[in-house]
Amino acid sequence: MRVLFAAFVAALVTACATTPTGPGTARAEVFAAERAFARSMAERDLAAFGRHVAEDSLFFGGRQVLRGRAAVVEGWKAYFDGPTAPFSWEPDQVEVLASGQLALSTGPVRDPKGAVIARFNSIWQRQQDGRWLVIFDKGSPPD
Repeated sequence: MRVLFAAFVAALVTACATTPTGPGTARAEVFAAERAFARSMAERDLAAFGRHVAEDSLFFGGRQVLRGRAAVVEGWKAYFDGPTAPFSWEPDQVEVLASGQLALSTGPVRDPKGAVIARFNSIWQRQQDGRWLVIFDKGSPPD
């Protein structure tokens, strides 16, 4: 009986460890990931920026599409030159699929004086290790 109970507990612990977090928790995780991503720009930390980008990501910028983490980091490198960030962003909405594997974050993009100049739209993908990384990113005109 003890062996059966121990096996049941072990199975329950394993199931809980591999089950995606609930939608509220996942939303909070993506909000936090997006804020950390934005902080990488404010802190002028290109390496930290790159750690938030999925290896097979697509970032849309005008007519150009940056394909893959290396291209995204290289394409965004100029934004990290100088002591002051050329823009900032902050999520105001996050929605997560019921599967807990993909999420959308969106919010205003501001110039250094605080004026809204655009809106960002990012799709985040939960990785095998539980981290959230940006898989798609595209800006749009402000609301």
